[in-house]
Amino acid sequence: MTSGNGWGMSSASLTHVNGANVNGAGGANVNGGGGANVNGASAGAGAERSDRYKWMVLSNTTLGVLMATIDSSIMLIALPDIFRGIGINPLLPGNTFYLLWMILSFLVVSSVLVVSLGRLGDMYGRVKMYNLGFAVYTFFSLALTVTWMSGTAAALWLVGMRVFQGVGAAFLIANSSAILTDAFPEDQRGMALGINQVAGISGSFIGLVLGGILGPIQWRLIFLVSVPIGLFATVWAYRSLREVSVRKGGHIDWPGNATFAGGLIAVMVGITYGIQPYGGHTMGWTSPFVLTCIIAGAALLTAFCIIEKRVDDPMFRLDLFRIRAFTAGSLSTLLAGIGRGGLMFMLIIWLQGIWLPLHGYDFARTPLWAGIYMLPLTAGFLIAGPVSGILSDRYGSRPFATGGMLAAALSFGLLELLPVNFPYLAFAGLLLLNGLAMGAFAAPNRAGVMNSLPRQHRGVGSGMNSTFQNSAQVLSIGIFFTLMIIGLSASLPGSLFHGLVAHGVPRAAAQRAAALPPVTTLFSAFLGYSPLQHLVGSSVLAHLSGANRAVLGGRGFFPALISKPFENGLHAAFDFAVIACLVAAGCSWLRGGRYVYSESATVEADRADPTGAANGNAEVRPWSPVAS
Repeated sequence: MTSGNGWGMSSASLTHVNGANVNGAGGANVNGGGGANVNGASAGAGAERSDRYKWMVLSNTTLGVLMATIDSSIMLIALPDIFRGIGINPLLPGNTFYLLWMILSFLVVSSVLVVSLGRLGDMYGRVKMYNLGFAVYTFFSLALTVTWMSGTAAALWLVGMRVFQGVGAAFLIANSSAILTDAFPEDQRGMALGINQVAGISGSFIGLVLGGILGPIQWRLIFLVSVPIGLFATVWAYRSLREVSVRKGGHIDWPGNATFAGGLIAVMVGITYGIQPYGGHTMGWTSPFVLTCIIAGAALLTAFCIIEKRVDDPMFRLDLFRIRAFTAGSLSTLLAGIGRGGLMFMLIIWLQGIWLPLHGYDFARTPLWAGIYMLPLTAGFLIAGPVSGILSDRYGSRPFATGGMLAAALSFGLLELLPVNFPYLAFAGLLLLNGLAMGAFAAPNRAGVMNSLPRQHRGVGSGMNSTFQNSAQVLSIGIFFTLMIIGLSASLPGSLFHGLVAHGVPRAAAQRAAALPPVTTLFSAFLGYSPLQHLVGSSVLAHLSGANRAVLGGRGFFPALISKPFENGLHAAFDFAVIACLVAAGCSWLRGGRYVYSESATVEADRADPTGAANGNAEVRPWSPVAS
């Protein structure tokens, strides 16, 4: 049995054959150009890796991930239509819960469950879990469209159904990468995972446009559109996909699942409510509830790590972090997600709250056009992801993943140099650069992570990596909004007060508006609402002169008022993103040269011991990478 420290072993520990496919599923298949077969497994492996099957797997899993990620963002742009449809004003203090959890419930649930569901895939079959996910996802997409209620009852129904829709999405996300890795040979995994990964990232931006198009027609359509596609894909998956991985038995780690889920949910809830006002503070980071959530979450996650070291069948395989390529890739995923996760919200607020109104768009139309003007970002993902994935199959993940993060840092720095009222071509060019950079990182990094994993741990390893990615997005939202609120709170109240008084608003009403938490202004801009209507109130506006009402209700007053305070917060957010991307680049470089987990040691052991008894305990071989 091979053993040792994954960060320091010699390159001889890893078998690397030029042009060879080294594989260890069941009976291992070692192809060195002539296709020699070891242990008589060529027929099964060859059939399971036939061109027709692997492309079908890629098509189905990419469709599944694309649907899941589209639904993670499709509500962002359609929220005003949803709230109008169910009769709720989301900006009222008591309704903030519905606003936040319609956005975040899907993301939080999928973050919490992907590791557990990846582990179940390893134990009971990845295809079985994936197929179940499609069915669950489709059913609750339909359930979201059929609410007959209104008001808070309808809002609670939508939040609850989004939770269960997120469960289905977690099944899909947790097992799709592992199924792809099983189906494709190592010299094509970068390409396959690149297409899958980029489809997932692009889906979050495609969802913005779809939400903007379908929401104004009928808010139920944003959920209903997934149902026929989900039904087709569910039947297709059940009829076409088959298990090619070796199932590893075991027991469900209930203590680990409970402490991990409880800890992660508590931390995410704390971050979510930390950006809301508390008492006389602009944010809630000093709130006893927020502090309790974060401290309790940290304690539960600490207990989780202790439990995972002691149980026989851990949910979160900490020994995988002994694999250098896996650890470096996962840390890079986390840091890249932190740098990128809040970007979508900042860009939406920038476009909807300032740039689009200044360029003649009514506030009610800004959600759709914000999604359209952000399309260069999606184009960059779609171009760079597959290309970098193909190149990483040949040259390894490190140069592309590291270079992608460096380019992303550059794009954030250049975005910071733009004026708030920017020329669109410059903005579009930088969005394209950012999309190219993130696409160049995402595909090779995921391929590097998946290539480093032993076959029997690909499901849980994929889930762990997805947890880092999804959790980073929630953390990033909290960080970006906090930095934005700090920037706004320094100068927005004074600017707002003097601007309102100058146009006839009574000083008492102007003082009340200026005292409102900056997060109210951000949410108003984010939802595409006319901010002054909510800050001042229609009764106050009705008593102003026609000229003053025209100025305050026009498209230029609020964007001009908020531009400088917003710029301060935006610069702080972009500075943070630059730092996160640079650290991610450093972590990516530490992964070393091209590394593919090899089962060749198992092949040799099987020759000496056909019963496999000698390798019965060979769980993880943390071999060092070698240069390609």
